Amino acid sequence: MPRHGSSRAVPLPAVLTAVLTAALSAALVACSSGAPPGGAPPGPADDAVVVTAGGAVRGTTTAEHRRFTAIPYAAAPVGERRWRSPEPPAPWTGTRDATVPSTPCPQTWGPNPDGTPQVTGAEDCLQLTVDTPRRAAAPRPVMVFLHGGRSSGQGGLYDPRRIVTGGDVVVVTVNSRLGALGALAHPALDDPAVGNFGLADQQAALRWVRDNIAAFGGDPGNVTLWGESAGGFDTCAHLASPSARGLFAKAIVQSASCANPVVARDTAEQRAAAVAAELGCPDPATAPQCLRALPVEALVGLREADVTTTVFAAVADAPWWPVAGTPLLPVQPGDALRDGTFADVPLIHGATRDEMRSRVAAAYDLQGAPVTAERYPAILADLFGPEAARAAVERYPLAAFSSPSLALATALGDQGGMVGSCAQVPVHAAAAAGEPVFGYEFAEPVADVAGTVPLGAHHGADVRYFFDSTQPGRPPAQRTPQQQRLADRLIGWWTTFARTGSPGPDWPPVPDGGVLSITAAGTAPVDLAVAHHCDLWQRVAPPTG
Repeated sequence: MPRHGSSRAVPLPAVLTAVLTAALSAALVACSSGAPPGGAPPGPADDAVVVTAGGAVRGTTTAEHRRFTAIPYAAAPVGERRWRSPEPPAPWTGTRDATVPSTPCPQTWGPNPDGTPQVTGAEDCLQLTVDTPRRAAAPRPVMVFLHGGRSSGQGGLYDPRRIVTGGDVVVVTVNSRLGALGALAHPALDDPAVGNFGLADQQAALRWVRDNIAAFGGDPGNVTLWGESAGGFDTCAHLASPSARGLFAKAIVQSASCANPVVARDTAEQRAAAVAAELGCPDPATAPQCLRALPVEALVGLREADVTTTVFAAVADAPWWPVAGTPLLPVQPGDALRDGTFADVPLIHGATRDEMRSRVAAAYDLQGAPVTAERYPAILADLFGPEAARAAVERYPLAAFSSPSLALATALGDQGGMVGSCAQVPVHAAAAAGEPVFGYEFAEPVADVAGTVPLGAHHGADVRYFFDSTQPGRPPAQRTPQQQRLADRLIGWWTTFARTGSPGPDWPPVPDGGVLSITAAGTAPVDLAVAHHCDLWQRVAPPTG
């Protein structure tokens, strides 16, 4: 059944970019600089130095851990290389300093004093960070993490030390092109990565891992691709991309759904042509040269107001997502699941229980405009049509919730057109026919309340259990002893899966054990379709198109 009004959205008051970034992805962004070459050649017993195909790098070591930052995996996509497939980086002489922060790709981070978006980062950003255990061991499993944030974020600010030392794995975090620089699909661009330059960057990083990770103690034959939020949708795209075949052996999709459609090529091309015209490049014959001549500041933050002021009916309605119908992504990931062309690898696939609470709170309550009883059915009708709205209001009556904002957040999180529960069900059903699929729902709530919305197990609430990330001006998240035990359990499952293709005997695959609900108090099976009213949404507003 086609979604009613799937390209429509509800305009909302402005939302601060930093608030939305935190709510949507827990992706952490900061301005940093690249690493210049230099230094002395490595000594034979110096494990702070590793020789890669491009040259030697010197990292940071502790008693248990080694970290190598800002390693280039592709050439800077500047000048004529802007909106082209990534090319190999130039090799360097001497030993490159791999102790400095990686360079974030161009993005906005909060406003300038005059209210204009503050641009941070640089186009010379195609870098990755490698974290390894210090002690000697056999080749270790490798986990390549793709961060959340479609137009912001960077891999190097996710600190995976507990994963590395607790799970005895190698973790690689990746920067790739963001926003328009990573996803522009202008019809005049002649490149196999058109619309998916960020995905092409990530595949270049995976090829770098294949060719270099053994020097860091990793096993190039045992790579798990792991993405959260936007990085989870990217992972789904790679699972459907022919050019990613053989670059990873397992996958983890966290707070995304491989059944949710991404942007179709004709839609992406129409959006790109409109953006080019707005930027003063309306002529298709000269648009590529015109756009490449623009300063990067003109290309950052484009359409971000659409994201920060809007609740969408579907993830594809938001800008700068992967583009299907292109050489790199010929079909929708959901279609690849159904027709058998999806990569047949073991898969962990799941979401948080209350995905949309932080999004609705950020869009309405934190702007001083919480959803009212009168607006509640109108918002649903504008998103999904009047029939769906009537059915949803009946299934999610305001009397059952502490506020209309919470009712809306619960309905949208269950429906899952952006992120949420009912979009998980078809993935578990379709993918379980091949390699094992391990479904989960992260249900450990946070205590925070945003306006009238208790955030519960909101989008990104699970990230803090894996990573000790650093946000400028904020200390790492603190965990109670019970929460620390949950973090250890999650890391144990994820790294055991990376090693063996199964999280362990206490987590059976779909359909044998259903979907696992995960909390600090324990685990239990959960029927997503029943718990989240998927019968209703499949009938009136299927999240998967």
